[in-house]
Amino acid sequence: MHLESYNKEIVLTKVFITGATGFIGSHLTDKLINKNYEIRCLARKTSNLRWLKDKPVELVYGDLWDDKILEKAIEDVDYVYHVGGVNFAKKKEDYFRGNTEGTENLIKITHRVNPDLKKFLYTSSQTAVGPSFGNKPVDENTEYHPITTYGRSKMEAEKVVRKYFDKMNCTIVRAPAVYGPRDVAILEYFKTMSKGLQPLIGFNNKMVSLIHSSDLVDGMILAAESEKAVSNIYFISSEKFYTWKEVGELTSKLMNKRTITIKIPHFIVYFVGANAQFFSMFSKKPAIMNLEKCRDLTTQYWICSTEKAKRELGYKETLGLEKGLKDTIDWYKEMKWIK
Repeated sequence: MHLESYNKEIVLTKVFITGATGFIGSHLTDKLINKNYEIRCLARKTSNLRWLKDKPVELVYGDLWDDKILEKAIEDVDYVYHVGGVNFAKKKEDYFRGNTEGTENLIKITHRVNPDLKKFLYTSSQTAVGPSFGNKPVDENTEYHPITTYGRSKMEAEKVVRKYFDKMNCTIVRAPAVYGPRDVAILEYFKTMSKGLQPLIGFNNKMVSLIHSSDLVDGMILAAESEKAVSNIYFISSEKFYTWKEVGELTSKLMNKRTITIKIPHFIVYFVGANAQFFSMFSKKPAIMNLEKCRDLTTQYWICSTEKAKRELGYKETLGLEKGLKDTIDWYKEMKWIK
């Protein structure tokens, strides 16, 4: 067989991604491009396409409510990665519409037009489960106890996906706090550190699980492509837990900055959140720092176990905190987002 005719017979793996214009979704897109997959991305006409510019992807313009567009985009793909959603909103109902109802419509359409696809992967969050009880990490067997509207909307979205576990190949991946290049949510923390200030919320050591976007995406792809993962839920997270004091000290070292630690009382955090939420009423954009975010920030333990993913999927964190922070800081500096 001639090489030319052989190449024509190669069938590329086809993938449909929601949220590809965002932080995590764009990194997922990059990794799947490197795997030579044929990628189709859902995007609004108002979306900022800077992370997809000049990349070999097919853009499908629409949203999670454009049934005809979704049907055509999904009917011939092998995988659906549902990464898109609402992280910040002015109204509580907007969280449920964007995260719960949007997920329900997408998976319903997927089941109708492509029930035999290899995998529908839903990207969820530890906030759907809730914080840990003391220093015992939550895992896949922990009962739901979300503390924010965002978390409750992600919980309800998970419940929607779980209803399809016996109807099609589905997997849920939960992420803890995520950081990495392109992230704007945690950018202010790095900006503050670059000015020589190390902020710590409260007077007790808060402990978190963290994951670099690259390690998270590796785990997502493993979960999507593993047959063992069908009808399963996995935390994809760091293997270690960290205090924000440890994160700050390591960040200072990597930035080569001497920093002053500033402990911020919880009531100050809530004061700032309340003001930001109030003034966002006069803006088109919701506040990133709001009262619900204050609940997240003032909770002492946000730690989760990734043992199940390690055991069943062979997941292993590649970068870890030091390499991950260095990668993030270097990128922020390259983009001139921090000095």
